[in-house]
Order: sequence, then C-alpha cells, then structure tokens
Amino acid sequence: MSDLPLDALSAWCDTHVRDFRGPVTATKFKGGQSNPTYRLDAASGTYVLRRKPFGQLLPGAHAVDREFRVLSALHGHGVPVAKPLALCTDESVIGAVFYVMAHVDGRIFWDPSLPDIGADQRAAYYDEITRVLAALHDIDVGAVGLGDFGKPGSYFERQIATWSKQYRASETHRIDAMETLIERLPARCPQDDGRVALVHGDFRIDNLIWHPVEPRILAIVDWELATLGHPLADLGYFCMALRLPRNPALPGLAGLDRVALGIPDEAGLIERYQHQGHRSSIGDWPFVLAFAFFRLAAIAQGVAKRAQQGNASNERAAEAGAMTALLANMGADALAQTGSS
Repeated sequence: MSDLPLDALSAWCDTHVRDFRGPVTATKFKGGQSNPTYRLDAASGTYVLRRKPFGQLLPGAHAVDREFRVLSALHGHGVPVAKPLALCTDESVIGAVFYVMAHVDGRIFWDPSLPDIGADQRAAYYDEITRVLAALHDIDVGAVGLGDFGKPGSYFERQIATWSKQYRASETHRIDAMETLIERLPARCPQDDGRVALVHGDFRIDNLIWHPVEPRILAIVDWELATLGHPLADLGYFCMALRLPRNPALPGLAGLDRVALGIPDEAGLIERYQHQGHRSSIGDWPFVLAFAFFRLAAIAQGVAKRAQQGNASNERAAEAGAMTALLANMGADALAQTGSS
C-alpha cells in the first residue's frame, strides 16, 4: 500500500502535469535514503515522484525544489537527466513538497563491480561515467540559469563548515576520527583556484540510469545535494565510494582484483576524467578524498539520526548510519597522506 494520498495526488497531476490522466497507483522505489521516490502508473503513462520525507527534518535538507530547478536547467543541454514535469510546493496536497518527472526506462547498478556486465565491457561503462561527469562540470552555469545556485569560491571551506554543523545537529555519540577531521580539514584546504562548476554532490554508480543494453547513461538522478562548487568534489566522492569495503549498504571495490574485473584503477579514472574534461592539475588528492569521506560520514550520521527518530526512508538506514565511524576513519587515514595527482 502506498503512503501517498492517491486521490489528491491524481487531482493535482490532472491540473499540473501536461496530458496526465488518472487514476494513478504508486510504488515506492528501492533505495532513496534521502528523498522517497515513487513510480507512478497512470492511464496516461508512467511517471516518477520525489518528495521530502515526512516528519521533522534538518534545516535546508531534502530540498526537492532545488532538484527540480537543476533538472529544468540541464534538460536538453548535453547532460543526461529525466525531463522535469511539475513541482508542488503546497504541502497540503500529499503532506510534503514534491515534484513529478518523466520515467526513464533503464538499468541501475547497485554494485560498482558490475557483476552482470562482461569483464571485456566494464571499462566502457567506467569510461562513460567519467565522460558524463566531465560534461556536467563543463556546463556553463550562467548560460543555463544556475549562476546563483550557490556561492562561488571557497567551496571546500564552506562545505566543511556546513557539514560540521549538520554532523553536530545529528550527532548521537563521540567519534574520534570525526573530531580529527573537523579539526584538521580546514587547515588543509587548498588555496581556491577559481574553478566553479555545477557539482552533483552524490555522484555514485547507483545514481545513474543506464541504457538497457548499451554502456550509455540515460539520466543522472538524486540532485538534492547539487550546488555550485569545485569539480574535484564529485570526482573525489566517486573514487571514495570505490575505495569502500564490500558491504550491503554502500558497496565498494576494496579487496577486489580490478584487473580481473576489467575496471580501471583510481589513477586510470582520474586520467580519463582529465582527458575528457581537458583538465590538468588535480592538486592535493588525499585532501579531496578525506573531504569526501568526511562529508559522507556526516550524511550517514544524519541517516542514523532519522532512523533513531523513526522517519528514515529506507530499511537500510540504520545500516548506512552505522558506517559513520568507518567512513570517518578512512577519511582520517586519507588526510594523513601527502601527495598530489
């Protein structure tokens, strides 16, 4: 049974979604730690709905209206996204702000080892990932109407401050590695190099929808954390996810033989991204990785807090929240390294 009031939703869609015809049924998608996502099946076709979670939320979190703005800006501009259809800011309709977008029929890979893809094809899938990420960071944010989507400059400094506050707001117990990161990351911030791009904020393999048979991305999804920032944040976040150990909540590639799998190593991914986006310097890569681990640890702690309060949107919320200490420790380990790429 759906937790959406379908009659009220159908009536709203009749008025606001072009060519929509009810009745409608709703099925909640697997995943969606943050904003619950539903497949809507109506007489006029299939759609997707994303809403804020019900219950008490952290200030500024779960901004589905920002997601809708990004989709509206990017659709038709060379970065694959689902077509946005309508945004509802009236919480009385279903009990939360939501938007409706077109359904993209394709594959989602939950495991970055791509067990259902042949070893001889996996490199092509990863090449597509770096190509699309480079294309995203090449978007002229001013030209697509996103010039005011975030503050330019000092991205890492501001993000560290923001996620430190978010972590404190959802903290349930002391984690020494998080204290280390909160104390030491600001001092390690590289000098701002002036690069500003639209960053996705949660760029990982399970937020990509793929063509049914080709190594081609049809849509990047889950834009809640998108903002203007430094492009290396997305690259570091993606590589950080691949460094994680095998686990059911956020599976990584640690301990697997990438050569046997046919998957490029981290250096190979960075090189492809640099080539596809015509970029040269990476700079302090250990800092970029440490920042990514810190940020995901803060996000995981927020998931844990919502699970504690009983309003997390996924049955694996407690599992993901329990990873906070692991992520923080990996971040502290990365920060202890020196070097650049």
